[in-house]
Amino acid sequence: MRVDRFLSNLPRFNRQQVRLLLIERRIKVDGQVISDPRHDVRTFSRVECDDEVLQAGKPARYFMLHKPQGCVSATLDPQHRTVLDLLDEPDKSELHIAGRLDFNTTGLLLITNDGQWSRRLTQPRTKLPKVYYVETEQAIGPAYAATFAAGLYFAFEALTTQPADLQVLSPNSARLSIIEGRYHQVKRMFGHFDNKVTRLHRERMGPLVLDESLAPGHYRPLTDEEIRQI
Repeated sequence: MRVDRFLSNLPRFNRQQVRLLLIERRIKVDGQVISDPRHDVRTFSRVECDDEVLQAGKPARYFMLHKPQGCVSATLDPQHRTVLDLLDEPDKSELHIAGRLDFNTTGLLLITNDGQWSRRLTQPRTKLPKVYYVETEQAIGPAYAATFAAGLYFAFEALTTQPADLQVLSPNSARLSIIEGRYHQVKRMFGHFDNKVTRLHRERMGPLVLDESLAPGHYRPLTDEEIRQI
């Protein structure tokens, strides 16, 4: 929220005091002196007044995981291993998954405690492509690409999917780029042609590409540059 609203919400300051604190340059956010009342204060921001800490903040955390098969994209599950079980990190309960994958789908999974960052990554209106490598039981016919580009009607949600780009790699494999994340979307798109998906692997989400050095089940922190790209 805006820094003036953040300060006004504290019981110790009224609006007039907040205005003066900012004018007098007595407020710091993440070590920077702030006078603009519109400056953004986030969960992770450290906020100080005259060197007194008003909000200690906490570090934002971002991880890239190569999700293996047979693992659920959940924080807790009574029956199956979850992707968080693969992380050797403290306070894992504070983390969440940005863009889940099905039980047997493999590939790029992003895990964070930054809700604003993950929403920018996954919301359809940002139009960030999610790119999948797909293998199918039957040959991928010439009609697939045009149909996917035009959009498919999903009766369950009563909606038509956004245009998707299909690149056929071989008779039974392709690379598919979508900008949504509907329930079992890729499988349902190929299911329109009664063609079963036998392998599904996410390679990319927006500008973030799965690190080829990560074996299935392994992970690493994102770099500062990767975080800034979203």
